[in-house]
Amino acid sequence: MILARNNVRDTGEVERRPLVFVHGFGCDQSMWRDVVQSFTPDFRIVTYDLTGMGGSDLSEYEPRRYAKLDAHAEDLLDICAHLDLKDAIIVGHSIGATIAVLAANMAPERMKRLILVSPSPSFLEDPATGYNGGYSREDLDGLVKFLDENHLGWSHQMAPTIVGQDPDAPAAIELTQSFCRTDPRIARHFGHVTFFADRRADFERLERPALIIHCNQDALVPMDVAWWMRDHIPESKLEILQATGHCPHMTVPTDAVSAMRNFLEAA
Repeated sequence: MILARNNVRDTGEVERRPLVFVHGFGCDQSMWRDVVQSFTPDFRIVTYDLTGMGGSDLSEYEPRRYAKLDAHAEDLLDICAHLDLKDAIIVGHSIGATIAVLAANMAPERMKRLILVSPSPSFLEDPATGYNGGYSREDLDGLVKFLDENHLGWSHQMAPTIVGQDPDAPAAIELTQSFCRTDPRIARHFGHVTFFADRRADFERLERPALIIHCNQDALVPMDVAWWMRDHIPESKLEILQATGHCPHMTVPTDAVSAMRNFLEAA
């Protein structure tokens, strides 16, 4: 049931260290392929689709349950328990990184280390604390209103901006198509959950070592957020890639793999 719900793929010898990949909003597990292939010879690889995304069972997406990211974290832990994963290394992209952090806080005994690719604990700026998430409340209201009213238009406009490439570049085309394939009802709901989540306190509670991978020109997440995470996650390392966009695993996979390997080999 769990494996089918989330379209789980488990490859590699069970004795190897498990690497579990968690994709971001509007994506699916295929977005990891250029990274996964570099680790396949040495790790047990687990990929899956978030409930409501990709090849998951869309009928399992209950808006009331998934009104908080915690439900996605529980799904991740369900998968880890079903596969009997211990000391797993969780690799999460964007909101998938937040889900990884939540899961690690819920069940730290299952997690060894985290690799957070282009994460953001909150997209909303907070003048009271000086936190610069990149967006005002009005910005986010406009962003989700556009998504609510014109899913396809939002997808075609936002995807190139997010990957930091021209609309006809391969990664931009792939992300646009992925956004467009997402069920509009689920995309609207998950979009609200994603963009208005504030999980800063959860990042600060993280007890596992974490690598933060951030592109120095990310239109979605400002550098201030990367510095905030470096300073507030107790045991963290920040790796800044000289690259554009929010999806280095798609646009500069060689650089992303190199940063990941250095972190894992130092363990």
